[in-house]
Amino acid sequence: MWSTMPTISKLLLNDMDNYKVLSISSLFAMIAMLIINFASGKWKIMKSYKIKDYLIMAAIGFPGVFLYYAFYYAGANLMLASQAFIVNYLWPIMSIVFASIILKEKMTVRKVIALIMSFLGVFTVAGGDILSFNENTIQGTVFCFLCAVCYGLYTALNKKANYDKQVSMTVAMFAAFLPSTVILLIRGGDFCIEAAQIPGLLWNGVATIALANLFWALALAKGSTAKISNLAYITPFLSLVWTFFVLKEKIEPISNLGLSIIVAGIFIQLKDNKNVKKA
Repeated sequence: MWSTMPTISKLLLNDMDNYKVLSISSLFAMIAMLIINFASGKWKIMKSYKIKDYLIMAAIGFPGVFLYYAFYYAGANLMLASQAFIVNYLWPIMSIVFASIILKEKMTVRKVIALIMSFLGVFTVAGGDILSFNENTIQGTVFCFLCAVCYGLYTALNKKANYDKQVSMTVAMFAAFLPSTVILLIRGGDFCIEAAQIPGLLWNGVATIALANLFWALALAKGSTAKISNLAYITPFLSLVWTFFVLKEKIEPISNLGLSIIVAGIFIQLKDNKNVKKA
């Protein structure tokens, strides 16, 4: 589901405003999570939290969903979908950085090497365009880097807060829906959509935002974190397949090389057994 994000978002962004895509997608995601919470008996847990708890969850979810997708969509508008998603996959390394700052986890030699390799991988993917001062690629890379920073911050804050993952995820969806809707309306936008856009928006909201994160959390609860985390890094490689067949984007050897360097760095840091949970 995550691997379809660059393809489906690129298709939606061809016809719709960034904040319109985020507003409607996060609304669908929030509704899906509310249904799942009620169906799985989370209502009692939801009632047990105070207003202060919900405000904290919203504050944590704001960078993890709203800022993450706002920056990603901005970057995806300026770059190839495959390039944007590869740069976005700096988030595991950013999670390590913020875990060191916020959670006081030790910054080891392996983590420093992984950090350097990840930035080297990003430069490999977009370096040619950056060195030739391609303005769109430079801006797109910065936006996608910022979205990775936001998700890295979110993972550390989410882990520190230790709220119920399903409930906090639902609140995070609302923390994305509200500001994106306000910005959309301020910019003079509306919620009018064509029938052909509904399946894409539903998939983007329910599958790539709500269910993908939920299944990830459930998988981590059922198995070895290290093994499950390793499986997650199939995602960016699989995303290249979708962008090739659906968007007709050529899979550049340099993109594969850059992605391989990033993922190699991630595997190096996993050896420290300081694994990052994306939830």
